[in-house]
Amino acid sequence: MRLRVEFTTEPFDLDEAPAHALVAREVIETAGLDAVDVGPFGNTAEGGADRVLTAVDALLRKSLQAGATRISLQVNVIDDGIGEEGR
Repeated sequence: MRLRVEFTTEPFDLDEAPAHALVAREVIETAGLDAVDVGPFGNTAEGGADRVLTAVDALLRKSLQAGATRISLQVNVIDDGIGEEGR
């Protein structure tokens, strides 16, 4: 199964990336995921379920420890092995 994770961390600072945002970016960029796209207003990455879920766990723990007060997170199945006719 492949998953896509989308997330943001808060509070925002448009002048300089806060520590929690840098930590979140590092977690995602070093997790061995595909299609990583990080930006100031949202971040996405794709990969196998185990890698994505492991990365999400680390992302939540490390971002909160680095000062995040809110983390918005969405995880979507992008390939579940069922053909379009089976949906």
